[in-house]
Order: sequence, then C-alpha cells, then structure tokens
Amino acid sequence: MSFTLCAVFALFFLSLPKDVNAQDFQGQAIKFGRVLRLVEAFYVDTTNVNKLTENAIIDLLGRLDPHSVYVTKNEVEEMNQPLEGNFEGIGISFSIIQDTLTVMTTIPGGPSEKVGLHPGDRIIRVGSKNITSIGLNTQDVYGLLRGNKGTILNLIVIRKGNSDPMEFTIVRDKIPLYSLDAAFMLNKETAYVKLNRFSATTIEEYVTAMKRMENEGKIKNLVLDLRGNGGGYLGAAYELANQFLEANKLIVYTEGIHSPRKDYLSNTKGDFLKGNLVILIDEGTASASEIVSGAIQDWDRGVLIGRRSFGKGLVQQQFVLDDGSMIRLTTAHYYTPAGRNIQKPYKDDPSNYRNDYLKRYARGEFFNKDSIPNADSLMTETLVTKRKVFGGGGIVPDIFVPLDTSIHYTYFNTLVRKNIFFPFVVRYIDQHRGELLVNYPDFQSFQNKFVVSPAILEELMALGEKSGVKKDEEGIKILQNVIFIQIRALIARDLYDAGTYFRIMAEEDTEVKKALELFSDPKAYSRYLNR
Repeated sequence: MSFTLCAVFALFFLSLPKDVNAQDFQGQAIKFGRVLRLVEAFYVDTTNVNKLTENAIIDLLGRLDPHSVYVTKNEVEEMNQPLEGNFEGIGISFSIIQDTLTVMTTIPGGPSEKVGLHPGDRIIRVGSKNITSIGLNTQDVYGLLRGNKGTILNLIVIRKGNSDPMEFTIVRDKIPLYSLDAAFMLNKETAYVKLNRFSATTIEEYVTAMKRMENEGKIKNLVLDLRGNGGGYLGAAYELANQFLEANKLIVYTEGIHSPRKDYLSNTKGDFLKGNLVILIDEGTASASEIVSGAIQDWDRGVLIGRRSFGKGLVQQQFVLDDGSMIRLTTAHYYTPAGRNIQKPYKDDPSNYRNDYLKRYARGEFFNKDSIPNADSLMTETLVTKRKVFGGGGIVPDIFVPLDTSIHYTYFNTLVRKNIFFPFVVRYIDQHRGELLVNYPDFQSFQNKFVVSPAILEELMALGEKSGVKKDEEGIKILQNVIFIQIRALIARDLYDAGTYFRIMAEEDTEVKKALELFSDPKAYSRYLNR
C-alpha cells in the first residue's frame, strides 16, 4: 500500500469513533491495499501508484461534501499563506499586461520599495530568464519571484522615460499579507472598514485601524464591508464579532456527529458595543464572514445591507499526512446564535452547488428580494426583537440592494474583458506621473481636485475602437461617472496606497450610500431592528 494512503487510514483508524465497527474499517483498508498491490504487480501498462492513491483520496473526499478536499504537499504552503498573514518574496502586486509582467504597487517597507522599484515598471528579465512574450501566467510569476528570505533576485526593468533598461538587485524578505483592504472615515462620525479575509492578523489590523480613526473623530457609526470576503479562521471571526457584542452573548456554536457542541461566547473586551453598525454582504460573503453577519443579525445588534450571502456553514479540520500533503475534512456544522444552519444544500446534486451563483442570477434573485427562496420550515426569530430570519442557504440582509447589471455596462465590461481599460490607465499614469505628483502631492488634494477630463474618455473610446470595440455613445453617456470613478480610483491606488482606491470607489457605492442614509435617520435605523 502506498505510504500516503497508509497514513490516511492510520490517521482515521487512530481517531475512529466508538460507534464505528473497527474490524470492518480495518478490513476495507486491507482490501484497498490489496487492490493497489495487484495493480502494481499485474496491470498491463506502467502505473504510478502514488498518483492512483491521490486520485482515490480525491474521489473519496469528493463524495462527502464540497469542502472536504485533498491538498498536495506542493499546494499546502501556498494555501496557508493568505491565512498565516505572510509569504517570502520581493513585495509587489502585479498584473500581466500584453504578455508583460507589470508592477502595480510595491508593499510599503518591502524589498522592492527599498531598492526603488516603481508602479508601472515592466519586468522583462528575472535572473537569466527573459520573461516577455512567453505566455506568462500568475503561477509562473509566483514561481519566479517568491523564494526564501535572504535569497537574491536580479531583475531587468523597463521604465517609462528611461531610454535604457534598469537593473535591480533585490533581497527577498518576509512580506505581510493584509486582511484589511481599507479603513477610513466616511464623515466625522462614520468609519468604514473593509476586510478581504479572516486571517491570523485580522483582529490586530482591525483594532489598530479603529484606534487610528478614533483619533480623527468620535466614531458613532461603523460600516463593516464583508462583500466578497470568503472567510478564513473561525477564531478571527469570533474575535471580530466579539468587538460588537456585550459579554456572555453566544456568537456561534459548532456541532457534528463526532464533534460535541462547542459554544463561543463573547467576553467584555469589545470596543464598539454601543455604536450604530451596518454590515455589507453579498453572494461572495462566506464562512467566517457569515459567522460575524449571523451573530450581529441574530442579536439585533446591527443592520445588514446587500444581497444574500454564499451559504457555507461547514467547519473543516486539517489533518497533515506523513508525506507533507494533507486533507481538509469537514468535522462539524456551525450554527448562528439563533440556531440557524446557513449551509446551502449540496447532497442532491453536486453540480447544483457549483452552479448556485448562475441559478440565483437566472431566477432573478440578484435583482429582486422576493426571488430569494426562504422556506418557512427554516424560519426562526432573532433573539431580542423576534424578527423573522431564515437558515438553509446563506444570510438574507435586512435591506436588499439589487445588483446593477444595466445593459449599458456591456460596453465598459467589454473594454475591461479585452484588456483595454486597465492598460490604458496604466499608460496614462506612466505619461503623467510627475505632473500628477506635483499637482496632487497627497491623496487629500487629489480627491478634492483631480477631475477626469472628457479628453481622457475620448482617448479611451478611440483605443477601444482600434481594438475592435465599437463606440457606444449612449452607454458612455450613462456610465460616464462610473468610468470616471474607476479611473480616479486606479490612479489614486498607484500614486498613494491601495486603501485610496476604496476611498474613491465609496463615493459612488450604492450600499455605502444606503448605510449613510440609514445612519442619518436614527428612527429608520431602529425600525429595521424592530426597536
């Protein structure tokens, strides 16, 4: 029997629950091992027993639920990096534009910033390898740029305004991965925090950001943006929800056939127990994000705005195998304080689970709250004001905001999809960087004064026509503000920092506007919570 499979069976056997027939289990393990030995000894063609074993594990786990998975040794480290909060590399974000690796931002204090690498720089050689026009993809770039701390990487770079290529010698270092995208004051009383994941550093980032904003003004209202946040550590979700709930409130509990119920109760450490709270959610809000959203909704602590969340109520535990690979096995369900299991169905037809987003779109759920399938059998009540809430497939917001998919977005989306819009903005920044930094030395001056001229829009449309995208005059007229906001946000991100992108985008964000409208009317805010 292969070493990996032996490890799997040994692991399961050692932790086998008492109600499972150990003799039957051992018999099945021996049976599978005999099949492998017979294949290796007598099969007509050459076989790779290790690969056969891995495929068997993948198939086994795939028959359980969508989130029990096998992870190869090579995938383990890369998968854990976003949750552990760091990786080792040179510290840039990048994009592949017209088959050329382009620096989008340098991480403050990171190795690339220290040696003077700039946004907009085109990397054409890594070490002795020419990387232009070779069909580069994202995984290729990770393989080229990441490496152990202290190792040296030589780059050849082309920079706009320099006639000759530039050479950089960069010493790789540990690079932080932040879970907080942005934190800033929307007005004198309202803070905005956007989280992209729940990692080991999330609560530290959140607390630091809130303290910084408290110095700018008394925070009476908070907009917590969890849209597109796919989750992460359950512990991080608990710590965040704990910031908003008074002591001894149930935040979440987990339970499975072989996992006794475990309750997670709030303590007295929360720093935002009384202020008005809005959480923004959408179809990309999942897992740990739903734990926070569910706890806030069940305790009538704040108002949820957006669209129904993803619906992942399963808890995974990692089991490392002896060869360095591992399995992530679902061991329990998690439940919101009111007892809701928000896991969407997956047993009848796995393809339905994978295609759920398309099904929601087809039945009109993204545009009309009445299209959300809420079964009366899954209805329960919130714990304070007894509002009706539902389980069985995500969390339904208190205030529904439809997805804007106006037909006029087709033109703009085509410019983006055909890789015209983003490179256009990059080129504009390259050509005007010095002028922009002189006229707008800080973000505040940029936000207050910089205007996208109609000439820029005309240039974009002309470039689109050259690339086969027919000009849509009506669409442009309707979407002019949307395009202007996107251009301003991308320029700000390049000139200042990543958080400024969200500051600009918030100006025309429908959900953010709805939150501000709600905070401006205390009676309306209370009415949504049945107070």
